[in-house]
Amino acid sequence: MLLLQGVGITVQLLVYSALLAFIIAFIAGFGRLSKYKLIRGITVAYVEFFRGTSLLVQLFWFYFVLPFFGLKLPSLLVGVIAMGLNYGAYASEIVRSAILAIPKEQTEAAIALNMTLWQRMRLVILPQAIKIMLPGFGNISIELLKGTALVVLIGVTDVTYMVKQILIPSGAGTQYEMYSLLLVVYFILALPLILTVRWLEKRAWAGGGRS
Repeated sequence: MLLLQGVGITVQLLVYSALLAFIIAFIAGFGRLSKYKLIRGITVAYVEFFRGTSLLVQLFWFYFVLPFFGLKLPSLLVGVIAMGLNYGAYASEIVRSAILAIPKEQTEAAIALNMTLWQRMRLVILPQAIKIMLPGFGNISIELLKGTALVVLIGVTDVTYMVKQILIPSGAGTQYEMYSLLLVVYFILALPLILTVRWLEKRAWAGGGRS
């Protein structure tokens, strides 16, 4: 069935772009906190550029402009890269603010215990910061899912594309049913994300409360 094929492509796009976005989020989030001015400057430029320009324009740039430089990428890969970079910029602020939310006294106590930077981050800061990040990461994941609908404009055969293909031979009479179905499909895809994030939050804070 065309619709199920489209759902599969949408899920692939969501998973791959989310993985890229969250990897970038941690890299850029730590970059914003670096003691080196150059790293901070590069990271700030990346974050502000991708937050300050439209995701749609970024998709078009990667898809239509890169071939002029001899680099033509498959439309699905373009979608993953553009969405990963765009949402990674937003998510990096979640990482940065969560780390900054940890009281400095805890870092100072870890230094007094002769912990290395990696040990402080792994044992003291990140376990607490990740709890703070979870709601924001959940929101980013849902926004990313909704943003996948834009990739239809560069020819990715996602669920939105498949609905349009079904509508072409069917005529205008089925538009109400198909677009209503599309709303339901996106909600069904979003629901596991919502429930998973809520479960992770409860588990994380419950674990913190027992320790």
